[in-house]
Formats: sequence, structure tokens, C-alpha cells
Amino acid sequence: MRDFDSIWTELEPWLAGLESRREAVVRRLITGIVAVVPGGLAVILVLSALGLPGGLAVFAAIILVSILIGIVSAPFHALRTEVKHGLNNRLAAAFDLRYAPKPGNPAHFDSFRSHGLIPNSDQREFEDHFSGEAHGAEFELYEAVLRQRRRSRKRTYYVTVFRGVLIRVAFPRTIEGVTLITRDQGIFNALDGLMRSANGRRLERIGLVDPKFERIFQVYGTDQVMARYLMTPTFMERVLSLETALKGKNVRGVFDEALADGFGRGELLLAAETGNLFEPGSLFKPLNARERVETLYRDFELIEEIIALVLAPDEKPEWMA
Repeated sequence: MRDFDSIWTELEPWLAGLESRREAVVRRLITGIVAVVPGGLAVILVLSALGLPGGLAVFAAIILVSILIGIVSAPFHALRTEVKHGLNNRLAAAFDLRYAPKPGNPAHFDSFRSHGLIPNSDQREFEDHFSGEAHGAEFELYEAVLRQRRRSRKRTYYVTVFRGVLIRVAFPRTIEGVTLITRDQGIFNALDGLMRSANGRRLERIGLVDPKFERIFQVYGTDQVMARYLMTPTFMERVLSLETALKGKNVRGVFDEALADGFGRGELLLAAETGNLFEPGSLFKPLNARERVETLYRDFELIEEIIALVLAPDEKPEWMA
């Protein structure tokens, strides 16, 4: 991983070169909106004067205004996408990662759901896929936004039920069976335990010796011995540290031997609600502002921290020292 100052030295000229385009697309967007909205009101008046019912006139004006705003804002959104992909590609290379704007095949998405790490969803969006190798293990991370469809008597709408990162790690230690790390459910732990199963096998609650860990998490497994082999005091410290690094955003995970698929001896899946990461910031501010890239750089440090905590707790990047 390169230090931020050297990365900024390379990125600043590129961003400065895009500044005139940014100013132009922002002017076009503002000018277009100022012109389109009054035009929409004029359309309503004209259609109403021609005898079209008021509701239909408003609907037609809304459709027209939406189309025109889409046209005038297209260059704005195109530049934002160009800046985002350019920054993420360059920063990923600096962190020895590979970047793809959209994951071609989201890693084990169905397994995340079947293990209860993420909720059911009717709409799914995936973006910002990163992959690489650390401490001899392959890993990948991507963002997911999941929405559920809701209905009322008058309309159908969608509610976001998960926004965060999904992480897949080829775990370097031998994994047998399934060991699930989920959130503590308080008085509902007993009921939660009765409902847990994996690959047709019932998961039993695993009693651990760390009271701090057990206040936050519950662990279930198909094999008590294997679960304790994986959930060492050191690894529990890693998970607690990861919870802190992500600011308490509901980290949960599973070790599963069935997920290896030639990728390793077994895999660890992690889900965390992190909000929307890896974004380039507002185009209404100068592109070559140092704080814009610093914010994005911290998102990449988070990837580094996650992998370091999961795979090598005694080896920390220099910036974590």
C-alpha cells in the first residue's frame, strides 16, 4: 500500500484537468433545471386551456419535465461515473487490489442469504467489487443494496433493508462443517437457536469463554470441536476489533466448508452494514480538492483493516500502528 501523499501527487493533475468539464456540466444542469421547471408549469396551463383534465395535464407535464431533466443531467452523471471509476481504479492499484464497477457474479450471494447474514429481498443492486490476496489468502469484497417490496392499499413501494459490504475470504485454516457468527438476540436467543440449520444439519449453540464477545454475538455450529478450533480467543478479538473499525455496524459471518469450490480449504463470509462507500463526492465542489480523495482513501484503508484483522491480527499496516 502506498502512502496518501504519493497518490495525491499523481491524482491531483488528473482531477485538475477535469475541472473545466465539471464547471461546464454543473452550469448546464443548473441552467437546464431553471428553464425546465417553469416550462413544465407552462405546459400545464396550455393543456388545461385546450380542455385536458387538470390531473392529466399535471401528469403529462411531470413526464415531460422528467425526460428533459434526464437529458440536461446526462453529462453531469456521466462525468461523475468517470471520476468515480477513475479514482477507484487508481486507488485500488495503490492498495494492490483489482476493481470492477459491477461484480459479474456476486460471490456466494445465495449463501449469505441462506445462512441468514442478509435479509430476503425483491430488488438487488451490486457495485464496487474489489478482489486481491493478503497473507496467502484470496478475498473479495463488494457492496450490496437490498430492498423489500411493501404494499399498502394505495401503492407498492420498496424499503431498503440492507446497505453494506459482503466479504468472501478463503480462510487459511482447515474448515469442517458450518460455524455461524450472528448477533445476540437477547431474550429471543433460545427461539433463534431452534431455527438454525445448515445443509440439512441442525446448528447447536456454541458456548464460548469470552463474556464480552457473547454479549454481542451468538455462535452456532454443526461441530462443537471444530467451532471452538475456529473461534479462538485471538479470532474473537479480531471480530470485536472489526466491529469497532466498522463503528458497530452489525458484523456477522459464517465459516462453511461447502463453499470452498477450489478457492480454498473452506471460506469465511462476512456481512457488515457500512452505508455507501467508495463514492467520489459532490460534483458541485472542485474535483482537485485534497479532502475528496482523502475521504475515499479512508474507505480503502477500511478494506485493508478488515483483511488484516481477519487474517493476520498481529500484522498491522503502518497506518494502523
